[in-house]
Amino acid sequence: MRTSNPIFSRWGATRGAGPAGAHRREPLGATVGASPTGDYRTNPYASPADANLYASPADTGLRAGSTAVTMDDVIVRTATTLGTVALTAVLSWLLLPVDEANIGRSYGLAVGAALVAFVLSMVQSFRRTPSPALILGYAAFEGVFLGVFSSTVSTYIAPGVVVQAVLGTFAVSAGVLIAYRMRWIRVTRRFAGFVAAAATGFLLLLVADSLFSAFGAGNGLGFHSGGLGLAFGVIGILLGAAFLALDLKQVEDAVAYGAPRQEAWLAAFGLTLTLVWIYLEVLRVLSIFNNDN
Repeated sequence: MRTSNPIFSRWGATRGAGPAGAHRREPLGATVGASPTGDYRTNPYASPADANLYASPADTGLRAGSTAVTMDDVIVRTATTLGTVALTAVLSWLLLPVDEANIGRSYGLAVGAALVAFVLSMVQSFRRTPSPALILGYAAFEGVFLGVFSSTVSTYIAPGVVVQAVLGTFAVSAGVLIAYRMRWIRVTRRFAGFVAAAATGFLLLLVADSLFSAFGAGNGLGFHSGGLGLAFGVIGILLGAAFLALDLKQVEDAVAYGAPRQEAWLAAFGLTLTLVWIYLEVLRVLSIFNNDN
């Protein structure tokens, strides 16, 4: 798991020091030092037809002529995707004003961008292989929505909260990265199942809240203000942190098992989705807190 980035440079240092694409595959439940590694009996990136060929420690999921993904690949693709989100967010903040004369048009464009971003993310999610065009398209449209939405929150609800939300997102991400690196968070199948179940319940509550709000219940289920809103937002942040740990595990496995280089785009896509989730939930909590005080 070699990389020139100092943050990730010690990741996987206990694994074999062979060339890229020749990482040691440990059996299910094996350990290296004090850290569990290897959750698969066969290489998860091998094609079904070749699954029975991966029996030796040096076997990988690469096809002839392909290149194994590295941590640097993931960092570059993730920086590109997040940079696209940030750039379009800043441009939409500047070019789509949310004053009284333009808020309707700007918010309409933001909602349209959010729908396009959702469709692109769904298309990519159901594809077997990553499409850089789809992923960067999602990032661009998501950035438009975030820029207008953040500008609206900063203008009408809690001035200055956007900077706090960005710093809060960085803080949560750094905390998860440190906890994962120190193995305080153990990402297992049970952990993944629990996170998936919790996220399903969370999303169902969001849908119910939206329906109650749309059909005359005013404040919906009460997730937009007060103690209940703060609690719901904190749960959302914790879920985002859990998804970030799952993303880090995916990256670690992809590099350790010699996944094809294109997997870096999938990792970047997953990390971007999760960081956007965390930002929105941090923004929700800070907006409610500042508005109630």
